[in-house]
Amino acid sequence: MEIKTIWPAELDLGEGPLWHAPSGRFFFVDIHGCALHAWTPATDQRQSWNMPERIGWLIARTDGDGFMAGFQSGFARVWLEPKLRIEKLGSPHAGQDDVRLNDAKADCHGRIWAGSMNNRDTSRPDGQLTRLDPDGTWKVLEQGLHIANGPCISEDGRRMLHTDSGLNRVYSYRLSPRGELMDKQPWKRFGGQQGTPDGMTMDAEGNIWIAFWGGACIRQFTPDGELLQRVDLPALQITCVAFGGEDLKSLVVTSARNGLSAAQLAQYPGSGSVFLLRPGVAGVLPRTFG
Repeated sequence: MEIKTIWPAELDLGEGPLWHAPSGRFFFVDIHGCALHAWTPATDQRQSWNMPERIGWLIARTDGDGFMAGFQSGFARVWLEPKLRIEKLGSPHAGQDDVRLNDAKADCHGRIWAGSMNNRDTSRPDGQLTRLDPDGTWKVLEQGLHIANGPCISEDGRRMLHTDSGLNRVYSYRLSPRGELMDKQPWKRFGGQQGTPDGMTMDAEGNIWIAFWGGACIRQFTPDGELLQRVDLPALQITCVAFGGEDLKSLVVTSARNGLSAAQLAQYPGSGSVFLLRPGVAGVLPRTFG
């Protein structure tokens, strides 16, 4: 499988890839670099916006009027053009300055599911899973997480996979139409030379693609957890994946340089890059908020 580098090895903690069909762009963030970036496949144009603090993700709004974003300080509404404007909404972890939003996805009901983590000490179970509703209110539905990562929600909104990377575990939940978590079950456990499960997405066939921090790869699994394939990458810390492009058959993969030694960077020179793959399957359009 051909692996194309679309962004050079300069991201400290690349994360949160998002295909935005209306503008024909892939967005992704550099969390510790406090920056948002965009790449346009049709023209190879690159754009960047400096942010006032750490940013974990960007999700489009259903009304097309800007985006929603997850910052160190909480939820916000963001407009990128014609100039950057940020309207803060509030934080589900107010008063906990070391805790930040980390990863999120929207579901078919227009809600955002956002995880968090302690930014200074990842061994602390200070993370939680929060549901942000279209009316702008939120509810914390799970606490005691170490590194909340990779929400992955089925097209019908009935099932979600969610990761606690600090425990190397991916869990499966049923979602009620009202947005309540039910029937939490262990889905897969990883670790060791496999690496740590990080961000993930589903393809159009319902299979799950997971990025592996410390594993230098992404893996594709069936809904039941059977391994279908592994794709090795020239970066050690793979952080997240997202399908997009006009045919939804392009897979963008983010990575990080954060914490790597000179020897590790020499062995994995692509660390901190963003990659483009054509795995032969299509994804689905990401859901929007509202």
